[in-house]
Amino acid sequence: MAPKTSEKPHAVCLPFPAQGHITPMLHLSKLLHARGFHITFINTEFNHRRLIKSGVMDPTVTLDGFRFETITDGLPTSDIDSTQNVIELSEATQKYCLYPLRQLILRLNGDIDGGLPVTCMVVDAAMCFAQQISDELGIPDVVLWTMSNCSLLAYLHFDELIQRGYVPLKDVNCLTNGYLDTRIDWIPAMPGIRLKDFPPFIRTVDPNDFMLGFCKQAVEQLLKASAVIFNTFEELEYEIIEATKHKFKLQRPYTIGPLFALCDQIPNTKLSPLKSNLWKEDMECMEWLDKRGEGKVLYVNFGSIMVLTPEQLKELAWGLANSNHPFMWVIRSDLVSGGSAILEQEFLEETKGRGLLASWCPQKQVLDHPSVGGFLTHNGWNSTLESIHSGVPMLCWPFFADQQTNSRFVCTVWGNGMEIDNEVVKREKVEGAIKELMEGEKGKEMRQNAMKWKKKARKATEVGGPSYISFDRLVNDMLVMKR
Repeated sequence: MAPKTSEKPHAVCLPFPAQGHITPMLHLSKLLHARGFHITFINTEFNHRRLIKSGVMDPTVTLDGFRFETITDGLPTSDIDSTQNVIELSEATQKYCLYPLRQLILRLNGDIDGGLPVTCMVVDAAMCFAQQISDELGIPDVVLWTMSNCSLLAYLHFDELIQRGYVPLKDVNCLTNGYLDTRIDWIPAMPGIRLKDFPPFIRTVDPNDFMLGFCKQAVEQLLKASAVIFNTFEELEYEIIEATKHKFKLQRPYTIGPLFALCDQIPNTKLSPLKSNLWKEDMECMEWLDKRGEGKVLYVNFGSIMVLTPEQLKELAWGLANSNHPFMWVIRSDLVSGGSAILEQEFLEETKGRGLLASWCPQKQVLDHPSVGGFLTHNGWNSTLESIHSGVPMLCWPFFADQQTNSRFVCTVWGNGMEIDNEVVKREKVEGAIKELMEGEKGKEMRQNAMKWKKKARKATEVGGPSYISFDRLVNDMLVMKR
């Protein structure tokens, strides 16, 4: 039973202001709201405007104790409809968001017009500066780790990589001379991992590199939190979770993923239509998929951050064309660096009738569609989890942050994907990988493994499943949590 209005707990939810972080935080916020929490969800002013423009929500209104607030991201004002530079955004949020966030929390605590005092802060791990406010005001801080646990274990060993002399790189030649193929054999639960499988922030020659320090700081703060939430399910990353959980001194982590699937357990409410897409969805793609045969379509999407060179776009396009398989390709307006994503007319003519280009789409619905037989992905954690939950095998082309580590586990541990060499992408490699996935023996094996993980992922969030039970424990603990 939900608490009375006067007794309601009030959670302030602060995602890192990028698509892949906003989405799981919104799912978590909906889950907490369904259990009686008043929610204040904080977007940056830039993303606030984009959410209004995309039409997926009206963040100007309050719905049943769920309201939106905004703070600056510290970057120059812009009306562009694209992802901000993540490194610049990381620097700006650390430098400029502390004061406006503190003022907002103080205002919320002093709101006498029907307001509720803030009882906890639910913060993305990449917004680690917020812990200063929770310390100062005595508010319990719950940290959401939006990436995989295997990537967390990799981040946790950045310091040791530095101490052992692997990082920073001796010189830029290490990027191309095979040095990144060096295997690291002393990290538990990560057998055979190579330097190239670590988050690529280690690929620097600068010992004072900002992102190297930023990642170290984020995981250090994570370990100090009142509670930590993982968006994964235990059976998928059990050994990894076992290898990390002893590092958390205050509280055993809460494994409650996939968050989008757990969110599906909530009965329909006024919050159900709320989405987090920063781009307007193209729903016509679902009608196109309805006309394709079962398992025949390759779905291609590189998420909200990845940027291709014009040459990479060209090689990927002709790899798709030459495979002769139907495909649906999501091409953001900002997908190509330095210009728009313009495809050759010859390619468009070659693939007419069997290729669909979309600007953005409801990805989970697409992956659940019976016509989709494979997913060419960047291996962002949201995309990886959605693919696992839908039972769709992956072609992996990782680019940034946790994606290399996710790809490593998809391909060598979970067995539901195979990697395309992301250093030099050639159309012949793309074509061969697509054919192997869609019609080869290895593809059949990956598909079988994908279906096994699908059953386990869905079982995890069912009523009585391990993620469901872990969420119950989280809610009960948050209601009595003190700083």
